[in-house]
Amino acid sequence: MKSAYDVIRRPLITEKANIDKEKGNSYHFEVPLTVDRQEIREAVETVFKVKVEDVRTQIVRGKFKRIGRHIGKRPNWKKAIVTLRAGDKIDLFEGL
Repeated sequence: MKSAYDVIRRPLITEKANIDKEKGNSYHFEVPLTVDRQEIREAVETVFKVKVEDVRTQIVRGKFKRIGRHIGKRPNWKKAIVTLRAGDKIDLFEGL
């Protein structure tokens, strides 16, 4: 069984993620491709001590990049959008 810290790789801090955080109480995380929604829900609840209402996932396809005449591809990765219960929040970068 995976640790909760293995499931949540890092939070995604983007403009869209900040808008979702302010309006919809949703947080974005990068997670491994192999985890499912239930594992993400349990990991967020144990690490941050909050109650999760909904988990949506999306696989982000890696872009093709070119360096000189060589073409490579960035790896695919998985994004999880976690919606919390009203009144709960995660203090990731609130103190900065």
